[in-house]
Amino acid sequence: MRTQLAEQFGIDYPIFGFTPSQHVAAAISRAGGLGVLGCVRFNEAEELDAVLEWMHENTDGKPFGVDVVMPAKIPTEGSKMDLDSMIPPEHRAFVDRTLADLGVPPLSDDVEAHTGVLGWLHSVARSHVDVAMEHTRKYGQIKLIANALGSPPDDVIAVAHENGVKVAALAGTSAHALHHIDAGVDIVIAQGYEGGGHTGDVASMVLWPEIVDAVGDAPVLAAGGVGDGRQIAAAIALGAQGVWMGTYWLTAAEYNLGVTGDGPSTVQQALLKASSRDTVRRRIYSGKPARLLKTRWTDAWDAPGAPEPLPMPLQNLLVGEAHARISAADDPEVVAMPAGQIVGRCNAITPVAELIDGLVSGYDAAVDRMSRTVAARQSR
Repeated sequence: MRTQLAEQFGIDYPIFGFTPSQHVAAAISRAGGLGVLGCVRFNEAEELDAVLEWMHENTDGKPFGVDVVMPAKIPTEGSKMDLDSMIPPEHRAFVDRTLADLGVPPLSDDVEAHTGVLGWLHSVARSHVDVAMEHTRKYGQIKLIANALGSPPDDVIAVAHENGVKVAALAGTSAHALHHIDAGVDIVIAQGYEGGGHTGDVASMVLWPEIVDAVGDAPVLAAGGVGDGRQIAAAIALGAQGVWMGTYWLTAAEYNLGVTGDGPSTVQQALLKASSRDTVRRRIYSGKPARLLKTRWTDAWDAPGAPEPLPMPLQNLLVGEAHARISAADDPEVVAMPAGQIVGRCNAITPVAELIDGLVSGYDAAVDRMSRTVAARQSR
């Protein structure tokens, strides 16, 4: 499973694993892929700095990346207090009423309402970039910075390149992909409709070759619904240089290290039960279309009388504490979690090394089957 992009990053397999867990990201890198740490959960630069320090100590010198949420156009943010005042009272009342109806208790006094919503703001995302670049200059292990909201600003791309860091950005259309290349982005992540989190509305099998053809020699990572070695073989057959995977790692054994102790977390219990049909694409998570696990929380937003979601970042601020309360509760029927349709294959708590071994063996078997069809044709 060698591609030119894998060679450039010095990794064994062109498997780029996005995850908010440093334990999972480090395990992906140790197992031969490229772990990419999601930074949106960090409200303070000091938090990210400490986690990146941990990553350096736990990746055996292997490369890894970071993922930020930064719009190309700098928004007028104002203070958090100003943003809070823009949230309609009826939206707050709906959230409070829904949490009560679902039986979600308030946060206990000893639990901090660490919502992570500030990580969606441009100014905070920029601080994430600054911290990552400091670590790059110090250790040299951070090899990729990815942006989930289009092309990063020009100066962010420039500082990444000055430090020898590749820049990637997600795209849901070929027009988005071409804009990324024009902006100086190195790698396009072609994310199909099936993916978790923010997605467009074009399915992966259509989108991947469309973007490969559009961007020419620029490397493309295939994303959206990847959770099997056969799909990696298909992505490379369609011209991608590797895959970008997120949902697949949510049931990794390492996900709960340092968090919940033994056994699946409440969120993992919900994921393990879900089929590929148990997701919905809504704007209720961030204000932009995102695929989520279908639960009683998403059902409440679909019910008659529910308000329309607010634009980003107001929706984040509206539901941030609600998400914290839901996470602290112990009810798999009420979770707020981005997840792609591949969740139907997440059926067991499995160590990352075994997950990657399964991908590689599945890829090998798929390539072998295809090779046999060529040999059969040549023998006729």
